[in-house]
Amino acid sequence: MEATTTHHRICPLCEACCGLEIQTRGAKVVSIRGHAADVFSAGYICPKGVALKDLHEDPDRLRQPLVRRQGVLVEASWDEAWAEIATRLPAVQQAHGRHAVGLVVGNPAAHKIGLLGYIPRLTKALGSRNVFTAATLDQMPRHVSSGLLFGHWMSVPVPDIARAELLIVLGANPVVSNGSMWTVPDFRGKARALQARGGRLIVIDPRRTETAALADTHHFIRPGADAFLLLGMVHTLFEEQLVRPGRLEPHLKGVADIAAAVQGFAPEAVAPRCGLDAATIRSLARDLARTPRASLYARIGSCTQEYGTLATWLVDVLNVLTGHLDKPGGAMFPKAAAFAANTAGRPGVGRGVPLARHTSRVSGAPEVMGELPIGCLAEEIETPGPGQIRALLTIATNPVLSAPHGKRLAAALDRLDFMVSMDIYLNETTRHADVVLPAPSPLEDLHYDMPFPQLSWRNHARYSAPVFARGPGQPAEWETLLRLAAVAGGRGLAASAEQLDDEYFGEDVRRQFGARADAVLAATAGLRGPDRLLELALRSGPYGDGFGQAAEGLTLARVQAATAGGGIDLGPLAPRVPELLRTPSGCIELAPGPLLADLQRCRADLARAPAPLVVIGRRDVRSNNSWMHNLPVLAKGPMRCTALVHPQDAQRLGLRDGALARMRSHTGRGERSIDVLVQCSAEMMPGVVSVPHGWGHDLPGTRLALASARPGANLNDLLDEDLRDPLSGNAVLGGVAVEMQPLGQA
Repeated sequence: MEATTTHHRICPLCEACCGLEIQTRGAKVVSIRGHAADVFSAGYICPKGVALKDLHEDPDRLRQPLVRRQGVLVEASWDEAWAEIATRLPAVQQAHGRHAVGLVVGNPAAHKIGLLGYIPRLTKALGSRNVFTAATLDQMPRHVSSGLLFGHWMSVPVPDIARAELLIVLGANPVVSNGSMWTVPDFRGKARALQARGGRLIVIDPRRTETAALADTHHFIRPGADAFLLLGMVHTLFEEQLVRPGRLEPHLKGVADIAAAVQGFAPEAVAPRCGLDAATIRSLARDLARTPRASLYARIGSCTQEYGTLATWLVDVLNVLTGHLDKPGGAMFPKAAAFAANTAGRPGVGRGVPLARHTSRVSGAPEVMGELPIGCLAEEIETPGPGQIRALLTIATNPVLSAPHGKRLAAALDRLDFMVSMDIYLNETTRHADVVLPAPSPLEDLHYDMPFPQLSWRNHARYSAPVFARGPGQPAEWETLLRLAAVAGGRGLAASAEQLDDEYFGEDVRRQFGARADAVLAATAGLRGPDRLLELALRSGPYGDGFGQAAEGLTLARVQAATAGGGIDLGPLAPRVPELLRTPSGCIELAPGPLLADLQRCRADLARAPAPLVVIGRRDVRSNNSWMHNLPVLAKGPMRCTALVHPQDAQRLGLRDGALARMRSHTGRGERSIDVLVQCSAEMMPGVVSVPHGWGHDLPGTRLALASARPGANLNDLLDEDLRDPLSGNAVLGGVAVEMQPLGQA
């Protein structure tokens, strides 16, 4: 019998980033459990971590490239796949220009240093304005507010839950997500600890979520009204003289502008729009202001609505005005060991962030963070003219399911001259590709989180080595991206990935270190790929050894050596203002002009009557991404793609629990409908129905056997791809008016 080997890894399947202890015997996973010694997650694990075994062993997971021959995707060698790409991609560029090639990147890339660290190489080589990511489906308002107020897209304040006395959660469900743009494994345990020391948890949500069920108080709110609630709370702070920013006051610009901007948004004025009474709105503002250690946190529900950026900004405004920003127990800024731009360069001042450096060709939607709204992708493929997308590269993404009106996008993909996908599955999007390049299993790859230490509840550094060797011929993801970059940049296939990596890395080091570049290159000479990027980032980061300047500082070897012990604990969050700021003024720009101007939409919309029925999404702990529906340990149990309907609405509409209903929406492009299973639930606010995202696995040409057996309905087929938050370009996925009628017994 083969010996059992223990490996320690960070789970890459959601933002919680839990530490895992994986036991293997030969090439098989024997068990997966939480790593009790992990300095960040302390043994916590959810079902997704256990599902890594299913993912690694899934017979549907791609292990060979696919190339389209006579209209059918068939297995091919890597050489054949690269030959197809090297012939057809440059032909599109030469015939139609660089903007004729688009790039779409999905959220799994955020969990992979081999993708996130190298996608910028590919983007630069493409030279195209047509770049899209999943950020405009869930989080771009958060980046816009952080960029405008604090000077960098990733300067995101997160609740210091370990020391809080009050946490108000708006439009988020961290019991299920364990944080979103807030990396906080075992939120439930931390919330209970907050309550045990006398603190309170208040949840505001159109559904009595798993987090709301844990809370001391839950308030229903009408979907899409978050900005109005927050405006009423800000108004209360000024009206009742509760504005006390504390030590941040010398670092603020725009407080008087905020006071003027919220006139007309008294709680009595906004209450009908919110579905909360004025007394509750005032009470929430007073509680936040008067509790010494408190913060307000909002996420996907607040971002994916028509006032997403305004709502996110007002959360920051409230935390600032009540003195809870950058204060222990409030909303604080993590200090990551590596890759955080707000720890580099001159502290306390910077260039800020640019908005709308260009706009999309058809709708004129603004660029943010170098990308365009993914809702514009279909029209950019369909519409003739200079800059029309004729070829597409997709990386770890499935927008046919995840973006609004996937049916239109699917039809548009079939019109492309050429499409390349890099993915682990033949899914609803990659089935349209001409070449599909498989990615390795997560257990065959090293792991270090790039973005999530910048969002973490506690500072830390953790590293994972591969558990298994990659399959025969399977390149690392960074190698695949570099070869794509070489082809896209006109260099063909002559150079190896290693040669390209040396070249790119050398350019970066010389630009960053100047006269010290040769010494840095010599110190990293034995490394390649993500390990070398990580060595550079750690040693030059805020805890690093500075390449010999700080003897006890971090290096890659030190972080690697700490893996079995659960990583390196870098301590609780600490105040970072003004050091963190990268605004031109060196202050927190509390009242940016674009946000003040957008308040006029709120004024015009204040008296809007609510629709009789609106739809919102939801998330399940076993269903973070659409491909997880193909993993047995996550797919088992009751059907989770149901429409949660309040019993009053079910009675009014003639709907029966366990029966099918047709749900309709009316968009600027016509009526749309889906058929979904009804589940009556008093956890819903009357007038609101909830359907989870990521379902609809009934499309031909996929290779997702388990998911297609219980396909569910795609909520996004109801949604309007033209409906976006104007400042961030984020898709509006919630608060959309729908109609429902019964179809009969399921």
